[in-house]
Amino acid sequence: MLEPAQENPYPDSHVLGEGPEPHPQLRPVLGLIGRWHGRGSGEYPTLEHGFRYEQEITFAHDGRPFLCYTSRAWLVDGSGKALRPAGRETGWWRILPDASVEATLAHPTGIVETYVGRVSGTEIEMETETVGLTPRAKEVTGMRRRYVLQDGELTIVQEMAAVGQPMHHHLQARLLRREG
Repeated sequence: MLEPAQENPYPDSHVLGEGPEPHPQLRPVLGLIGRWHGRGSGEYPTLEHGFRYEQEITFAHDGRPFLCYTSRAWLVDGSGKALRPAGRETGWWRILPDASVEATLAHPTGIVETYVGRVSGTEIEMETETVGLTPRAKEVTGMRRRYVLQDGELTIVQEMAAVGQPMHHHLQARLLRREG
């Protein structure tokens, strides 16, 4: 007979002051921990028109020196009405003692990216080190991301090299922290 398993004694926390104490190496990115929601816009040379989207991001931790990262986005029309699901990714940001960042992100579209970067004050910049693709995934050869946390607002700018195009501006969003 199988005994019931205990409740997870090491839950993730996205609320500072609840759950485990953040690892000291997370100090440079403590302001990211939480749930974020906002709007953005996107474009790319291979697209006929730009687009608008909403996005929610969660940064959580379990007391170790990395962040659990999840992001979901959906397209919206000019009035803000939801049209359909869009980008989704999940992964891990490892914060090292020298405030450098190593991140691994996976997308349901068959793309896995590893990033290296740096935390500098309220900004984080990172660029892909490698991009792995499943056999039928869209060709992506590189990405750059910049996160800026200022006055309670998280701004994200993303550039992409894909489908034969060089690195080009792709996404920009402004998000606000959500409670709980």
